[in-house]
Amino acid sequence: MQEINPITTALARLKHCKAVLGQLEPIDFEDFLKITTSHPEIVIRNVFQLFHDMIQTYVGEGVDEYPDDPESIRYVDYDFSKLTVEGTDHPFFADRIFANRLVKQAEAMRRGAQQNKIYIFDGPHGCGKSTFLNNLLLKFEQFANTEQGRCYETIWRIDTNLFANRQPDATISILAKLLQLQREPNHEQFERIKSRALANRSGNILEVPCPSHDNPLLIIPKEYRREFFDDLFKNDAFKYSLFTDKEYQWLFQNEPCTICCCMYESLLCHLKDPLKVFKMLYARPYQFNRRLGLGISVFNPGDRPVKQVAHTNQMLQKRLDKIFGDSNQVRYIYSRYAKTNNGIYALMDIKSHNIERLIELHNIVSEGVHKIEEIEENVNSLFIALMNPEDKKNIQNIQSFSDRINYINISYVLDLNTEVEIYRNIFGKHIDDAFLPRVLHNFARVIISSRLSLRSEALLEWIGDPGKYKLYCDRNLQLLKMEIYTGHIPPWLTEHDRKRLTAKRRRHIIGESEKEGKHGISGRDSIQIFNEFYSTYAKTNGLIDMAKLIKFFKSKKELRATIPEGFLKSLQQMYDYSVLQEVKEALYYYNEAQIARDIQNYIFAVNFEIGESQKCPYTGDKIDITEDLLVACENRILGSNSTRAERHSFRKDIQRTYTSRTLTQEIGLEGKELTETELFKDLRDRYIYHIKKAVLDPFLENENFRRAIKDYGEEDFKTYDKKIRDDVSYLMTNLIEKLRYTPQGAKAVCIYVIDNDLARKFKE
Repeated sequence: MQEINPITTALARLKHCKAVLGQLEPIDFEDFLKITTSHPEIVIRNVFQLFHDMIQTYVGEGVDEYPDDPESIRYVDYDFSKLTVEGTDHPFFADRIFANRLVKQAEAMRRGAQQNKIYIFDGPHGCGKSTFLNNLLLKFEQFANTEQGRCYETIWRIDTNLFANRQPDATISILAKLLQLQREPNHEQFERIKSRALANRSGNILEVPCPSHDNPLLIIPKEYRREFFDDLFKNDAFKYSLFTDKEYQWLFQNEPCTICCCMYESLLCHLKDPLKVFKMLYARPYQFNRRLGLGISVFNPGDRPVKQVAHTNQMLQKRLDKIFGDSNQVRYIYSRYAKTNNGIYALMDIKSHNIERLIELHNIVSEGVHKIEEIEENVNSLFIALMNPEDKKNIQNIQSFSDRINYINISYVLDLNTEVEIYRNIFGKHIDDAFLPRVLHNFARVIISSRLSLRSEALLEWIGDPGKYKLYCDRNLQLLKMEIYTGHIPPWLTEHDRKRLTAKRRRHIIGESEKEGKHGISGRDSIQIFNEFYSTYAKTNGLIDMAKLIKFFKSKKELRATIPEGFLKSLQQMYDYSVLQEVKEALYYYNEAQIARDIQNYIFAVNFEIGESQKCPYTGDKIDITEDLLVACENRILGSNSTRAERHSFRKDIQRTYTSRTLTQEIGLEGKELTETELFKDLRDRYIYHIKKAVLDPFLENENFRRAIKDYGEEDFKTYDKKIRDDVSYLMTNLIEKLRYTPQGAKAVCIYVIDNDLARKFKE
């Protein structure tokens, strides 16, 4: 058997490079139009639309936890891992606030709201601006070089044979010299001229790439474009969008670069036929390469400006002069901005030489053109810059800059889930095993408290008196704001305040994040603090609990000064409330059938007058509709402390929702069962929440229950009666399987709840 040569095998794999090279080959204009008609949404897009498509591809639609909430503001949980984490050397974790901010900005760019702007990501030191931009540009480059992200640029392929009557026949001239050399032999010179003659016979195609990377469709004269695209596309949704949406206005308004304009006009002048000109127009994929400055150019403050302003290609210019009679009809001259036209031009920090670059950009952005010698050059690029707060003074004196800059705030992380993900990424996901549930996230809450404002006008306008939530929240309502920043509406809010959380109030609360995250513990410092905390307590006996967390922050004078007064105490109380709910959740036995029956009967009953008797079509039960019947169900849904006025208002809301949406739309049009409707699901959640509050009461006075928890998993556990063993086993199993507690942690949290009498502390 012949031995396989590993070198031959390895080299054979390089044949696959042909496939890549084939994708870069120019295609003629007719084939390009075929691709355009089959994939118009890919071919017809500028850099702003490409940027949006890149964001959408890597990020997706996101998750809205409250999709049917009429007061939703589409504050969505976007997954940025594919965009700024996976496949990067230094991951950037975007919190929910920044993720929504960037996605909305990308959507605005696609809609066409991008003209005459420089986009500056503004944030404090240590927030990860540079890491974010590097990762963003990396993914942009990768996406733009895929089939899904492909853009096309113009390249001219001129058949010089068509211009033979306008220039000396180079081949004949060279052959004449060869004859002369044959008479006067000079073998070295003879061979050199002979090779030039052979090359000229086949080299009758002159390729002239567009240095500005213009889309070939822009070569079509503006006055004919509407009729051309009207003929090209069928009457479908895309064609309607093409002719009506602002995002495609550039296709009808933009001019090609000056070089391509001159090429078209000069060729038309000589050939007298537009179709012959378009036979020489080709398209090829626009290859983005940050290292070469193709499509993406990034400048650091220390990068010195290039002295050479104008760029050209002398050899190409000479051949163009020969074709067009040395008339300067086509001047192949361009600037450095042409290399990133329809691409991204980025400045890392507005300092030193980047101040000059930004000021120069202002003049370009104002008019969309750049003067190079006597030629005007179109510039349609996405301009991005990074800026620290103290660097704003460098451009404050330029008044006209104010309406040219779009600031995008990139602050310290304000979403506690993202803060925890950063710790997991740096120290490993195994860190969760060292903590009781919720304690790791509470560490993040302490860090974030230093980054939030002490006073929130939006929350005070909504909540009024923070004192009513003193058992669950701090007096500055920072814990409430953190929940809302993560997209979560806490269950301890009253029904009255839940209703008052309108879309306008939500936007006001989220809007305050624009001014937060600029001070406090930075991202770099928080990692160092966590490292010290974790190193101190991770190796001690037992899991890290709230006592250790509070002890750590109280022992650090410099940290204590950054944490709002009373915050740690409020955090402890919020933790107590949360673990109490978890224990109740784990101990509660769901009687789904009875709960569903009660809720269906209630929804049906509120539509009739007190004293009537009706048969519920959903359960088949005959219902005597009395005040006591309705109040009994309302106490389970609203809580036993609900007032008469609150209950009557609640009934009207249920009746209105049932008749206007549940019955007519969800049941009537969508064919849902009542138990599948949003109204039923909402009432079920509230029903379960309130009846769980009393689930611990039977066990609090039973000392055997506490001892059985301590002995769970031990031999002594078998000595308890069956009822106690069943209850404790059910409790422990749910804590471990559903709420991610370890057996050790499940025991610890149950003993903590009982010994601190949390059930009575939070009893209504």
